Amino acid sequence: MPKFTTTPYDAIEPGMQASLERLCLADDLYVFANSSGNLNPMHLPKEDGDGDGRPEAVAPSAWLAALISGVLGNQLPGPGTLYLDQSLRFLGRAHAGDTLTAAVRVIEKLPENVVRFEIWVDGPEGRIAEGEARVIAPAVVQHFDVHDLPGLTVQRHVHFDRLLEMAAPLPAIPTSVVAPETPDALMGALLARDHTLIDPILVGSARKIAAAAEEAGGDLSGLDIIDIPDHRAAALRAVALVHEGRARAVMKGHLHTDQILHAVLKKEGGLRTNRRLSHVFVMDVPGLNHLLFVTDAAINITPDLSCKMSIVQNAIDLALALGVEQPKVGILSAVETVTASIPSTLDAAILSKMADRGQITGGLVDGPLAMDNAVDLDAARTKGLKGLVAGRADILVAPNMESGNMLAKQLTFLAHAEAGGIVMGAQVPIILTSRADDDKARLASCAIAALYAAGKSP
Repeated sequence: MPKFTTTPYDAIEPGMQASLERLCLADDLYVFANSSGNLNPMHLPKEDGDGDGRPEAVAPSAWLAALISGVLGNQLPGPGTLYLDQSLRFLGRAHAGDTLTAAVRVIEKLPENVVRFEIWVDGPEGRIAEGEARVIAPAVVQHFDVHDLPGLTVQRHVHFDRLLEMAAPLPAIPTSVVAPETPDALMGALLARDHTLIDPILVGSARKIAAAAEEAGGDLSGLDIIDIPDHRAAALRAVALVHEGRARAVMKGHLHTDQILHAVLKKEGGLRTNRRLSHVFVMDVPGLNHLLFVTDAAINITPDLSCKMSIVQNAIDLALALGVEQPKVGILSAVETVTASIPSTLDAAILSKMADRGQITGGLVDGPLAMDNAVDLDAARTKGLKGLVAGRADILVAPNMESGNMLAKQLTFLAHAEAGGIVMGAQVPIILTSRADDDKARLASCAIAALYAAGKSP
């Protein structure tokens, strides 16, 4: 990162000039909207309001003007500069995705350290702003190191938006929803219906479902409602709908997770396969340039090696269905070295070798890895770790449910990640939603199930 140094007033001469090149990012426009309070939808990506369906947004003119201040404050005159005035004529528009050049040229030096500049901003198709500025130039040299500036992370969830776009063209997946008897449980299913992600069949107390719809203002018209007040019986009926060909996914409503899993795992009439069930969180972490999968954080309390093999394969299969070409799997432990006294490191090493021998397919598997060197390249290099997984993991496999659950919740509540996910290893995806899930997380879980089910279709 650069260090900036002042060109003091006495060293400035007419004709001197400086410039900077800047890619206009969607995040820049969100930051400007939050800092300025200008929430005009024309300046917000996907909210520009022109009805053409394109995601571009018009960069605010005041943001373009601020690019000039970046040249004056960083380069010429540099640190210590203070504005007197600035005037600009706007000749065109800039959009998210454009590469812009902001530049200044000294016109004249005035008394009391005042310098007058010609200023302009060029875009891909030519000049979009021009004018003049006057500043007070520093009398002495000052320095500024960019490392002293705290960074910003924009809290938006572009990866979940992409999942919803991928699922949009698919036909709604018929889904048996078990006991959607509270407003949050019911409205999650209805919201996914409205986005044509699922075609819900509601299985539970018809009276409670109707009351939940009335409380939340939900529309039940046209929906198939199977009146079974007992939760265990409702779960069994929801599973039976899969065998009857009426459902291709099962969604949890307002009942205990073990009740729905009991129905799924029954030897006769359940949805067992040759895989162990495992839950995969699909997480959209602000600032991370890819989806992050965390498993298993909800089902297998203390998985043995055989169970972990299923956990890894389930996660790889889901990542492939969501468009990850070659998922990179980091098997987590407290350390990145194989240590006999830490059993999870032994499991990690064995799983890595199993992948090398083709017993786990579809992804790259490496471990043991500590959390830092699984997701951060600098941390991996510091530890001397090489290969394609260290520092680049798409999938994080926790040693046990406790650590996986804590990791997922830390990402959600401290890193502001959105978390969707499904249970894998059954004949159809099982959508487990939480009362703490917001609308985006509920939609994402249904989109994940729809994409996975589409990938399994013959």
